[in-house]
Amino acid sequence: MSDRRSVAILGAGMAGAAAARRLSQAGLTVQVFDKGRAIGGRMATRRHGSMQFDHGAQFMRAHGPAFEAQLNEWERRGIAAPWVGAGRYVGVPAMTAPVRDLLAGLPVASETTITRICRSGTTWQVEAAAEAIHGPFDAVAITFPAPQVEALLDASGYALPGAERAAYAPCWSLMIAAKGAVTEALIEPRADPIGLIAADGSKPGRSGGERLTIHATADWSRDHLEEPKEAIIAALLQAAERHLGTALRPVYAEAHRWRYAQVERPLGVRNLYDPALRLGAAGDWCLGARIEAAYDSGSALAGAILADLGAGA
Repeated sequence: MSDRRSVAILGAGMAGAAAARRLSQAGLTVQVFDKGRAIGGRMATRRHGSMQFDHGAQFMRAHGPAFEAQLNEWERRGIAAPWVGAGRYVGVPAMTAPVRDLLAGLPVASETTITRICRSGTTWQVEAAAEAIHGPFDAVAITFPAPQVEALLDASGYALPGAERAAYAPCWSLMIAAKGAVTEALIEPRADPIGLIAADGSKPGRSGGERLTIHATADWSRDHLEEPKEAIIAALLQAAERHLGTALRPVYAEAHRWRYAQVERPLGVRNLYDPALRLGAAGDWCLGARIEAAYDSGSALAGAILADLGAGA
């Protein structure tokens, strides 16, 4: 292990990526762990053959100067581009692109589920599902959704008071490819069961094709959270046909359940950090239901760690 200070970052979504990039730029060694096969968290892209669907977050917006500057840089470099509506940006060629850019060149262990964190003296070790032990690390940053942060801390015998106050809404996401399905780039009925209908092929950098991503409303998703995918696909497809005024005959249809899709009750703080333990957590659940909130929270947690550890050696 290098003499430089090291940080384990759990989660490779926007918050984890923002934290990792800031810490690395300050001279710390970082190691990112994520349970998924691909990075990005809810900035997700599903691929099926030559087709791709942004089945998680649909776009980004900037409300503050830090994320606005980052969006402008991504646009300049072709990693993000404007989409429909004022101020809306998407990743290019997929929503995962901005997270991939932040994590470029940094070590990321995918398909690695962290089940426990252990403190020994002044350093940490993290334990994966396969009983593999990683470490030591000088600090740990957890960027999971708040309920998963709580679960990991409970299993490990630690706490970061406040995380339990965050609340999420779930979302069922339907991905379909159907002839004649291309319509307006974005429709937002926000009436049960349809929250939005997005034409994936309308986004910059995407190949053509008649592909739709349909998000159910939070209330409908909550009421139908445990239903089988086949029932979800049938119900959302029928509702989408009513909104679009046309029959949809999919050649491909798949549903994905997001248990922690959108923050309904954020904490109103930038991050949680215990300097005595050198343990912190960040995510959109700290500040609000926006990609920008995840970016700002991850960056703020990195700042707290840097203030504690100092940069570099």
